Amino acid sequence: MFEAAFEALSIVLDPGRIPFMFLGIFVGLLIGLLPGLSGTVGMAILLPFVYGMDPYTGMAMLIGMAAVLHTGDTFPSVLIGMPGSSGSQATIMDGYPLARQGQAGRALGAAFFSSMIGGVFGGIVLFISIPLARPIVLAFGSPELFMLSILGLSMVGILSGNTPIRGVLVGMIGLMLGSIGGAPAVAEYRYTFEWLYLFNGLPLAVVALGLFAFPEMIELLAKKQSISKTAELKGGWVHGIKDTITHKWLVLKGASIGALIGFIPGLGGSVVDWIAYGITKQTSKDNENFGKGDIRGVIGPEGANNAKEGGALIPTLLFSIPGSGTTAILLGGLSLLGLQAGPRMVNEDVSITLSIVWTLVFANIFGAAACILLSKYIARLSLIPATSLVPFLLVILTVASYQSSRHFGDLLLFIGIGLLGLVMKRLDWPRAPLLIGFVLSQATERYLWISMERFGFSWLLHPGVIVLAVIIVALLAGGYIMKRSTEKANPA
Repeated sequence: MFEAAFEALSIVLDPGRIPFMFLGIFVGLLIGLLPGLSGTVGMAILLPFVYGMDPYTGMAMLIGMAAVLHTGDTFPSVLIGMPGSSGSQATIMDGYPLARQGQAGRALGAAFFSSMIGGVFGGIVLFISIPLARPIVLAFGSPELFMLSILGLSMVGILSGNTPIRGVLVGMIGLMLGSIGGAPAVAEYRYTFEWLYLFNGLPLAVVALGLFAFPEMIELLAKKQSISKTAELKGGWVHGIKDTITHKWLVLKGASIGALIGFIPGLGGSVVDWIAYGITKQTSKDNENFGKGDIRGVIGPEGANNAKEGGALIPTLLFSIPGSGTTAILLGGLSLLGLQAGPRMVNEDVSITLSIVWTLVFANIFGAAACILLSKYIARLSLIPATSLVPFLLVILTVASYQSSRHFGDLLLFIGIGLLGLVMKRLDWPRAPLLIGFVLSQATERYLWISMERFGFSWLLHPGVIVLAVIIVALLAGGYIMKRSTEKANPA
């Protein structure tokens, strides 16, 4: 295996192929930088160009794009409080408050460095898992996937601060919004009101942008100030890298969570960072500052979202089971290159698989390095007055919302969800639980329905279900105990 790995390394470093990897990295960073776009868009842009390429070159370009998407999407999440893509939603929770405090450079440096470590970790997991993955993937049935969805929903209470009841109510609203459109298991359409736009459900990108970005833009305009409340940037990217090194175990914890969740097909990448953020908060001491500008709230989810790509490639390459829209299009790219996902990828085409591992590692390193070098300059966006910046951003937000399904309903939904987000922000109701409930509603309903149809109530006794239930209870109980101990230590 190691001999084949070094052979694949020499192929990846071929001077004729490196420019295509950098082209993929450039497209990935650009797609991440523009809010509302996703890896599916980037993969769809590059896919026509791989036709006729040799497999190594084509894979270098496609994997280079996918690897760094969740590195570039940190810029809008930190600087303007809007998710660059679905994988950067949790970064807003502490990254944007840090930018408001004039520490945008510090938040970006920590995010990019932890993303790089997470991405390299994901590549290592992919390499190690090549001969071991089959029995693990096949062990996850619908009951275990349902429990993983419940694990994600348990983050609702964790992310609600001192108002868990509000968090649960908001999470239920998210579940209801996620149920609009076609049912995942039966031929029924819910809450569509005979409007064709609602038959496919609400687009995630529009909901996320409306919930987080729209309220921040209105608030900035109302206060007539810049994103940063101070007139200068206090923390540079070097400070952020030092923070990441200080919290190195937190990065590895987030990367492990990201690789594991990405490895499980069907759960979706949109919830990985929320789970990582919730577990980071639950297992950290003195966590009362989370959501107000705690650097640990940036490091945990950023380590997870890049590691997820390595985990997601395992079922995609070995079993033709895509875990997201990006990996689904990647399967099409394999076909265009004359390759077939499945056991052949670890037998006859193992050199291609190992070249993907190397590309994943190199792309994360180069992508993070480029973002760190740019962060000093891009962080200055947080000092531009709102009256100059917000109109430009609102145009970008409107275009990003409209491209989700290119229907006029996207714009109406963006304004409607934006007004809801603004009211929630003014009333101090948590917005993150709504997005978590929305993201997980389809998966939760689908896997519960399948589990009940196949196993009745006997699935509750499956070993994997019991283990996951114990983990959920332990996380919730541990968080409650830590909160009580913190309150006793600091009664004020």
